[in-house]
Amino acid sequence: MRAFRLTLLVAVFAAAPLAAQQEQQRVVRGLSFEGNHAIDDYTLSTAIGTSNSSWFARAFPIRLLGLGAKRLFNELEFRRDVVRLLLLYRQSGYMNAVVDTLVRREGRDVYVTFRIYEGDPVRLAALEVLSLDSILDVRRLKRDLPLQVGDPFNRALFQASADTIVSRLKNLGYPYADILRSYDVDVAALRAVATLEALPGPRMRVGQVLITGAEKVDTATVRRMLSVRAGDWFRQDRLYLTQRDLYGLGMFRSVNVALADTTPPAGDSTVRVLVRVAEAPRHRIRFGAGYGSLDCFRVQTGWTAYDFLGGARSLDVTGQLSKIGVGVPTDANFKQNVCRFLQADSTSDTVNYNATVTLRQPAFLSPRHTASFAVFAERRSEFKAYTRQAVGANVAVTFNARRDVPVSVGYGYSVGRTTADAAVYCQRFLLCNASDQAFLANRRPFGAVSISGVRNRTNSVLDPTAGGVITASLTHSSRLVGSDTLYEFNRGQLEVSRYYPVGRRGAFAWRLLGGTILPARRISFAGQSVRFVPPDQRFYGGGPNSVRGYARNELGPRVYFRTIQVDVSGDTTYGNLQASATGGNAIFVANVEFRFPTPLFPDRMRVAVFADVGQVWERDDPTVRGVRFTPGVGVRFVTPLGPVRLDAAYAGYPAEPGVLYLLNTANNSLTAVTDSAGRQVTVHPVLPHGFWRRVVVQFAVGQAF
Repeated sequence: MRAFRLTLLVAVFAAAPLAAQQEQQRVVRGLSFEGNHAIDDYTLSTAIGTSNSSWFARAFPIRLLGLGAKRLFNELEFRRDVVRLLLLYRQSGYMNAVVDTLVRREGRDVYVTFRIYEGDPVRLAALEVLSLDSILDVRRLKRDLPLQVGDPFNRALFQASADTIVSRLKNLGYPYADILRSYDVDVAALRAVATLEALPGPRMRVGQVLITGAEKVDTATVRRMLSVRAGDWFRQDRLYLTQRDLYGLGMFRSVNVALADTTPPAGDSTVRVLVRVAEAPRHRIRFGAGYGSLDCFRVQTGWTAYDFLGGARSLDVTGQLSKIGVGVPTDANFKQNVCRFLQADSTSDTVNYNATVTLRQPAFLSPRHTASFAVFAERRSEFKAYTRQAVGANVAVTFNARRDVPVSVGYGYSVGRTTADAAVYCQRFLLCNASDQAFLANRRPFGAVSISGVRNRTNSVLDPTAGGVITASLTHSSRLVGSDTLYEFNRGQLEVSRYYPVGRRGAFAWRLLGGTILPARRISFAGQSVRFVPPDQRFYGGGPNSVRGYARNELGPRVYFRTIQVDVSGDTTYGNLQASATGGNAIFVANVEFRFPTPLFPDRMRVAVFADVGQVWERDDPTVRGVRFTPGVGVRFVTPLGPVRLDAAYAGYPAEPGVLYLLNTANNSLTAVTDSAGRQVTVHPVLPHGFWRRVVVQFAVGQAF
């Protein structure tokens, strides 16, 4: 068999290059595989030298324009491709595979087809794992190996099985463990027998931990972050964990944690660990600018000092400014052109800002915990909902940081005011006169204790295609933690997302989100009994990361109002009908999405088909009922910052009904509109006519979930 392979390789690679020169000018317009079932087209195409031209260079009549990357046909490489495919199949267990070719030449174009007869594979009949009975549960270990009895005898999976055993041994204190591999293949009987014999070596503890490369950073600081301790049994995964933790500090350009000795030290039961670091600059400055439909133009900057006053702590100073061009004092009348979307926002006409100083302390009490303290000043507005202006401080401790399930416990205290449209206060909190609303929007203290946990098992932070995320959070605010009597509530939210790979680039994903707010007690104010939850703590729905058939904050309860102006002659001018989100104390959102690559730029472009279901409710208000279902399609463009997406969703529902008020701009008085029977008028919007008017387009960076 080996002699046959050698003869075949010599015959192919010794082919005269003259034929390659003659075929050099032909362009590959088509490359396909037929008859392959065990190995997919993508794997086969990456194993050969012949490659297909880009879509623009293949699609007729677009290719007549001369666009796209053209791949030239090389006869010599094409002959070698047959051998490459045969070797790939034999390494995968298909020893009797046959590869035939079909080449169609049309002028300067060539179309290549590889016809494959896979045949029956050689299957693994027995797998022996030796010399591990006293260390591991061999029967359980064999069930976890990538190569199982009855599978095609794939050499790569056989090697992966050996690596799996070595990894298990190194995590049990055997730093110099190795595996001897042997196998016997009977091609005629399509049968293979394999053996993995372990050479565990001595079980050893960690002795010295050597640190090199630390010049300005104190080695005691580095040692405090180590998950490798002298006297502990050696574990390879602790080395990887230490390397990740040190690199995550931002103080080092590179980190490498490995064994100091390549062979077991003679007569010693301990092993030395070497930590090599290369320091990074101690200070970093960053600056960014952008544009968003809800922010208009925005800028942000930051300065970070690493190893601030020693101890690996960092000091971070950040600043953000948004609504530039539409908010005072930077108003440039951009609402009439580039930021026209903000014309519908009546909550704020002032720029938003945020200034934060954060001190972070890693290795708080142990290498696994992190503490932070921050002071901030902010002004932020939520589109058509509220504006929050406050100064305050936050302190938090993250337990099990950078591990599977980090849990954060924090306390925040701020003094500020939250304002919303007058109609929102009147409808949701039954406070309709200007003096009552002004009192409600006064500056007051707000304290809250929060607990949150995240379990992230995804394969990518920016564009996950496998795994899942579970996020849970609880917030408690009351007088016991420093809040004003108007700020007493409990807020909980749970979000679960799952991702399943489909092919090499596709994915199927779903997400469930639910939340509720339970106020501690009713508040009697101005003769009314209400359950007050500040607008900035309520739930809002709709937008690119929620139910995409609704624009930002347009899902759920709403209130309508019209401004009126009365001139000196007594004539009244009515403004346009406006709507504001009142938010709710309960939310439910469910998303399902199928993402798959496009024939055009499959590595850079995706198509998504999705369906969103959700609603925001106010439990004491029966106006909003039922959930809303909005299907849609979208495209994603892969960038270094994550996928940039454009989604279009169909909403077959009219806007939610709501009561109507008149707002007199002269004295800021609010009047409920009533009918002839004295009943308050409710606005019932009608469904827009025409299909395209019911389609909502959302643009965002990053996946929806």
